[in-house]
Amino acid sequence: MGAPGTMQIGEVAARTELSLRSLRHWEEVGLLPPSGRSEGGFRLYTEADVEKILLVRRMKPLGFSLEEMRQVLADVATLSAGDDPDARERLRSIGEETDVRRARLVRQVEMADEFRGLVEEWLA
Repeated sequence: MGAPGTMQIGEVAARTELSLRSLRHWEEVGLLPPSGRSEGGFRLYTEADVEKILLVRRMKPLGFSLEEMRQVLADVATLSAGDDPDARERLRSIGEETDVRRARLVRQVEMADEFRGLVEEWLA
């Protein structure tokens, strides 16, 4: 077993509703490595790791690149250690981009709803 307060990848996958494959991939590309490994080589994650994973999970549907996600994680870590005007400005910019991408997704859902309504009309 791992150190107290740590979780193995299966528990993290269940808590975050992500696949083991996604978690392993994000580790392989250097985006979200686990905090440690057990003596047996199992990945060990902390609550802080889970929070980072959930942040990335929230960014993924918006189409942010791995590099953009990596920068957000770095900026959040920087700001949690103290104020940094550059990190703050980058996060402000990513917030504005999030608004644009969210509006696009909302429009896509509206079009899906419109299509679903047409299907219902055709079947009536």
